[in-house]
Amino acid sequence: MANVEITVPEQLEMQIAQMVEQDEFVTREEAVEELLSTGLKAYKTSGPMDDDEAGFEDDGMMGHDDEYVF
Repeated sequence: MANVEITVPEQLEMQIAQMVEQDEFVTREEAVEELLSTGLKAYKTSGPMDDDEAGFEDDGMMGHDDEYVF
């Protein structure tokens, strides 16, 4: 398995830590792997947004520049 290093906003790290504390995931690494995999599957299913489609692209991700939504 490949090792990847990423930097995420503190709020996202806190959400991941909370999921681990609530036993939704066994470890932080498992949480990140599962959430990333789920996000990639969702992206593949829906595909990238078309330029003609009205959306959130001008407002950052879901209107918040520092948040990631899966």
